[in-house]
Amino acid sequence: MKILILFIALIISGYANAQETTKKNCCTEGSATGKFAALGSLQDFKDDHMDPIAFNYKSAQGTMETYDTPDGKTTTSYVVRSKEKSNKYILVFHEWYGLNDYIKKESDEIAGKLGNVNVIAVDLYEGLVGTNSGDASKLMQSVTDIRAISIIRGAANYAGSDAVIGTVGWCFGGGWSLQAALTLPDKVKLCVMYYGMPEQNREKLQLLNAKLLGFYGTKDKHLNPTVVDQFKTDLDALAKPYGIFSYDAGHGFANPSNPIYDAAAASDSKEKMYAFFLDL
Repeated sequence: MKILILFIALIISGYANAQETTKKNCCTEGSATGKFAALGSLQDFKDDHMDPIAFNYKSAQGTMETYDTPDGKTTTSYVVRSKEKSNKYILVFHEWYGLNDYIKKESDEIAGKLGNVNVIAVDLYEGLVGTNSGDASKLMQSVTDIRAISIIRGAANYAGSDAVIGTVGWCFGGGWSLQAALTLPDKVKLCVMYYGMPEQNREKLQLLNAKLLGFYGTKDKHLNPTVVDQFKTDLDALAKPYGIFSYDAGHGFANPSNPIYDAAAASDSKEKMYAFFLDL
């Protein structure tokens, strides 16, 4: 009898584990974010992300703030407050290394350049930061759509019911910048993507209410001109307003910690981004 009970318990446990695995993967498998995360297992994709140059940001103007997420948990983000009260917010999405000091510096710069906005740099890795491509790949692939979307909704709730939101992200975060706009179609007015994975499902892309600004590198092996052209075709078919610019550069061209950094392309794209955000 004890053996039979143990056998039944093992079956139930195995079924529960299978259900939990399905639950975790159901919103990631086949999604745009899932497809991008899968690139992390490819060696040539890792090769495009050379280990970041060490950087210790000692002049941070923001603070780490913790708030609730709709799934009953909490999350912590890097928040830069506007000097004057404002209902304008920029949600910043880190690249695949995580919410490191480079992202905090970028967040401070955005807040300083725009002046009248609050910046929330969300942390989809929840406290973990990668310092090399191996770690970053594992962290990126550990993110589930369900939790990431809850973090995004939590940030929007934290901003307040009257918040007007813009989004920006790079690489892994570029794709999530777009997903945030699709998740919060009534909140997000402007969306900026730096070499992020496009949403390839037109039914889902139809949800986009924000104006879109995208930046890509023609030397990018995976988010290449073919992928970008298809993205434009999809946006045109849905009559979505956008501006997408391509530079003679590789993946990560705007990242100063990446040896592939292209100062001219980074500067030009930033000027366009700041002008774009003035409409928030």
